[in-house]
Amino acid sequence: MTATALPVELADIAAALGRKVEGDPHLLVSGVAALESARPGDIAFVRSPSYSSLVQRTRASALILPDDVDPGACSAIRSPHPALDFARVVERLAPPSRPLPGPDPSAHVAADARVDASASLGAGVVVQSGSRVGARSILHPHVVVYPDVHIGQDCVIHAGVVLREGTRIGDRVVLQPGCVLGGDGFGYIADEVGELRRVPHVGRVIVEDDVEIGANATVDRATLDETRIRRGAKIDNLVQIAHNCELGENAIVVAQSGLSGSTKVGRGAVLMARTGSAGHLAIGDGAFVGARSGLHRDVAPGARVFGSPAWPERRWHKAMAALSRLPDALRRLRAVERELGLRGGSRDQGDDGGPAGE
Repeated sequence: MTATALPVELADIAAALGRKVEGDPHLLVSGVAALESARPGDIAFVRSPSYSSLVQRTRASALILPDDVDPGACSAIRSPHPALDFARVVERLAPPSRPLPGPDPSAHVAADARVDASASLGAGVVVQSGSRVGARSILHPHVVVYPDVHIGQDCVIHAGVVLREGTRIGDRVVLQPGCVLGGDGFGYIADEVGELRRVPHVGRVIVEDDVEIGANATVDRATLDETRIRRGAKIDNLVQIAHNCELGENAIVVAQSGLSGSTKVGRGAVLMARTGSAGHLAIGDGAFVGARSGLHRDVAPGARVFGSPAWPERRWHKAMAALSRLPDALRRLRAVERELGLRGGSRDQGDDGGPAGE
């Protein structure tokens, strides 16, 4: 349970959502919680009828739920999007605390840096020459801002983030702890005697408005020009975005994925966990890439692909279904071979379908 600042009438919550109340409109809501852990005074949400058994056991006083779920003894707000509306309620009733404006005494701000008076700089923050921090932005402890970095308004930069020189951050951007933007890309070339020489990276990273980037994710600066994360894109923890990549508006890249250099991801595309791409690929608008997929060629707009190498969804499912039947097929094939005298009894199959002893 997360307590709210003050109890709020259920009718006021419903009005803010544009919904109607079933039950007591004057019920006071004092917290938000999950169905299983809710207590009297809490509001929770229900995704679908599959959670009906939990509804009957919950101690919550109010629920946000779809039309086809019985609220039991709870007062209710009906919603076509319960999870979304619950997120809006949490945002309103349990907003995160924010530090006071101004720099901590241990923060270091270069003389020619421009930090808005309403911004907050935590302990040990470093803002180097020529950088800017916009209104109401929060830099938590030990954020390091290299020279000529621009941070927009209402950003939240969590502890340990490093923003390398020339990086541009839009408004309302959230960077989780430890992520690094603008580090050098992984580029080397062999010289005349085979020694590896670093390729200079003199481009930059541009992050547009309303982007969120997870903990310990990295977005490398471009070799030339820019690496760009477009408006509304969401990047999970431990993701690697290489030099000169472009992530489209509202695209999603899930944990432990990696995009090689110059990969272009379209608007609204989704790359599930541990996706990997070869370089210079195009992943089209609205494409879906399944978890642990390996991309070696372009993905068409709207396509759904799975596996490594990635195949179209229908073909991949057929292949996986066939693979599960392969051991039995091998046993039957070897039985036929023995009947035909094509296989000696000394090389009988094992329990897994392979020859005994292999």
